[in-house]
Amino acid sequence: MGMASANSGGSEGMELCIFDLRRGQQEGQELDKILFFFPADLPFSTQLSVIGLSEGLITFTRIFSPEAACEVIEAERHSHVFYEAEPDIWMVMVVEKSKEAEAIWRVEALREVLKEIHSLFMMFYGPVREMLEKDPSGGQIRAHLYPFVMDYLSACQKRSPLDYCCWDFLVGKKIQLPSFRDCLKECGTVQMLTVGREAAIEVQSLVRVLESGAGATHCYSLILFQDLLVSTTLSPDDTINLFAYAVQRLSPRALSSGVSSWSYLRRGSTPSHVVVGPTFATVSVSDQFHQLHATSPSQDNSYHVKRPLQHNRWSKGKDGFLVTDIWGTETGSLIPSTPTIWLQQTGERMYLCAYQYKSLTLILLVPLSSILNGEQGVSLVKQQVLENASLKILKVEEKLSKGWGGENAYHVSGYRYLLIDDDRNVSRASPPAKVTTLAKESLLAMSKLREEVDLEKSRSKWDNADRDKDLEICIRAKNNAWVIARTTRGKELYMVLERANETLLYASDAFERFSDRYCGGAFSLD
Repeated sequence: MGMASANSGGSEGMELCIFDLRRGQQEGQELDKILFFFPADLPFSTQLSVIGLSEGLITFTRIFSPEAACEVIEAERHSHVFYEAEPDIWMVMVVEKSKEAEAIWRVEALREVLKEIHSLFMMFYGPVREMLEKDPSGGQIRAHLYPFVMDYLSACQKRSPLDYCCWDFLVGKKIQLPSFRDCLKECGTVQMLTVGREAAIEVQSLVRVLESGAGATHCYSLILFQDLLVSTTLSPDDTINLFAYAVQRLSPRALSSGVSSWSYLRRGSTPSHVVVGPTFATVSVSDQFHQLHATSPSQDNSYHVKRPLQHNRWSKGKDGFLVTDIWGTETGSLIPSTPTIWLQQTGERMYLCAYQYKSLTLILLVPLSSILNGEQGVSLVKQQVLENASLKILKVEEKLSKGWGGENAYHVSGYRYLLIDDDRNVSRASPPAKVTTLAKESLLAMSKLREEVDLEKSRSKWDNADRDKDLEICIRAKNNAWVIARTTRGKELYMVLERANETLLYASDAFERFSDRYCGGAFSLD
C-alpha cells in the first residue's frame, strides 16, 4: 500500500484556493479577491491564472444552471473541484491526475475536504463574509484563513511506526488526499454508540442535570464514549462539526496517543480507534508558507490569531476539565481563557467546557451572554457541574463500559460494509483493521461504484421527482469479489463480499440477510 507523491510547484500536485467573487473586479485590484492560496510560493500571476480560470468556469456554468454552478470540471490532466462555501465565497481544489492507482480518488470525497475546512472555520470564527464586512481590507480574514487551513492540512501527519508514509521533519511535510482506500467511510457524518434502554435513561438523566446545572437558559451538550457519539442536544450541522473536533482533539485517544490526524483524512494505525481512514495520495507542503505570505497584500501580522486546530495543545486538569492555552490567558492572570465556538443554528457564541472521566467525554456549551463576569463565571459553572453531576457521570461511564464491545463491536463476519443514514447524518462501517484485509481490486471496484452513486445523486438533486428513487448497483471486481450498493429513502448501504466463487444470487441473498438483521430490513427488496 504505497503512497503516490506529487510536487507542489506549478501545475503539478494540488492547488487549493479560496476567493471572493465580489472583490477585485477593478483592473489592478485583482489580487484583492485572493483570500487563500496553496502552494503559497507560486507567483501571484499563476495564482490569478488559476482563480481566473475558476471564475470563468463558474460564470459560464451559471448561464445554464443559475441555482447551482459547476461542482467539478474534468480536464485531461487535472480535476477541478468547486465548492461555494458562502454566497460568492468559493473554494477550489485543482488535483493533478496520475496513472498510479494510489492516486485514484472520489471527487465527492475531495469536495468533503473543502466543506469540512469551511465548516470548522465557521465554528471557531463565524462566517467568512462577516469577517470581510468587519474588515473590508481583507487583512483579518487572510490572517485567520492561512494558519487555519494549513493547520488543517498539516494535521494529516503520521506519527505511528505502523503508518506507511510517516512525516520526517528533516525531509519535509506531506499533505494527504483521500484515495480509493478511503471508500468504506463517510465524511460529514457522526458515528453513534449503540446503547441499551437502561443506559439510555441514565444518559438522558445526565443531560438534564448538565444543562440545568449550568444555570443558563440555552445550554447545549454533547457526550462521547471513546470516539463514538452517545448524546447531543445540538443541531445536526453543529453536532457534526463539534464531534469531528472532539474526536481529534478532546477524546481520551487524542489526548493520550499524540496522534495528529484530522477527520476523514486520518488513518487507522491505532487499534482502539473506531472510524479511521486508510492510505492516501500525497503532495508536498511548503515549509515557508507563513513566511512567504507575511509579505502578501493586506497581510497584517498585528492580528491576534487563535489556532484551534494545533495538536498537542489540550490537556486534562486535576478537576477533570480539559484545558488549553490556544485562546490565550485572562487579562491580568495566568489562567487560560475558556475556548469559545460559534453555533451555525443560532449564531451564538458559546463557551466550550469539556470534562473527561475515563472513556467518557462531556462537552457543555454555555452562551457568552449568560456569563457576566467572564472566567470567574465559567469557573462557577464548572463547579456546579461537578457538584450536581459527578455521581451520574460515574454511573453512565460504568454502564457504557460494561456494554462496550471493543474495537470490533460493529464487525460482521464475512462482510465489509458502510451504512449511511443521510437524514440523521450518521454512518457505521466495518472496523478499519477489517477493511485493510480487502484486496486492492475490491477497494478500487468499490471506489468506482461510489463514484457512480455520487453521480446519480448529483443528477437527481435538482429533480424532485427522482429524489426518492431507489438505486441498486452490483459489480463483479477483477478478483471476482462482489461489490454492491443499494440506496433507498435517504439511506445507503455499501458492501464488499470476497467469496469469489459465489454467484450473484448468493451475493444478493447475503445482502438481504445483512439488511434484515442489522438494518431492520430497510434495504430488503420485499
